[in-house]
Amino acid sequence: MNIDRLVFAIAGSFILISLLLSQLHSVYWLGFTAFVGLNLLQASFTGFCPLAKILGALGVKTGCAFN
Repeated sequence: MNIDRLVFAIAGSFILISLLLSQLHSVYWLGFTAFVGLNLLQASFTGFCPLAKILGALGVKTGCAFN
């Protein structure tokens, strides 16, 4: 699996988990959902994704989006 697919998989998982936690625990978990969404939005404009940098440093092979 390359960085592109991992970023999408991890971001999607974070969003779903935080939505679940907002229903089961506290509505304030929606702030985390907004953070992930805003980070994805800024990455689409700037090309900078902190998670992609971390995964690259861990040796995960790059895809075409975050090289």
